[in-house]
Amino acid sequence: MQHYMDSNDLFQEEVISVRRVTKVVKGGKNFRFSAAVVVGDKNGQVGMGKGKAREVPLAIKKAVADAKKNMVKVPIINETIPYFKIGSYGASKVVMRPASPGTGVIAGGAVRVIMELAGVKNILTKILKSKNSITVARATMDGLEKLMSPETFAVKRGKNKEDLWQ
Repeated sequence: MQHYMDSNDLFQEEVISVRRVTKVVKGGKNFRFSAAVVVGDKNGQVGMGKGKAREVPLAIKKAVADAKKNMVKVPIINETIPYFKIGSYGASKVVMRPASPGTGVIAGGAVRVIMELAGVKNILTKILKSKNSITVARATMDGLEKLMSPETFAVKRGKNKEDLWQ
């Protein structure tokens, strides 16, 4: 696990997977690297991106640029998510459940990285079905993307926030 700090912003980067991919051509094999990176500010903003290049550092750089383009705002209430949510992508499903203060981040692999960089301090998660790190990361991002803040929820239902959230 590596933490990079960019000089121009407050985002932290974490590489979740680096793979060597091969293309078989007439003259032999062409090797490239595929990297998946999560970027977050530990204050409710998180993004995930992928990049491919002939060298690992360049692939990571491309993945970071992609992650910054795909940022998601996560509603965080009392250092946890507002309500239970299941995110899915492909064959992966990630169950996310709010937790009481002092629980910590109960998560594994890519889910833990995403939750920590999003700034979630207490959460219970479970990866279901496929455990491929990239699809798990995308499923987690899908769930976080679909979370609504209490204010948005109240407006959507035409009620005030206090009636919905006790």
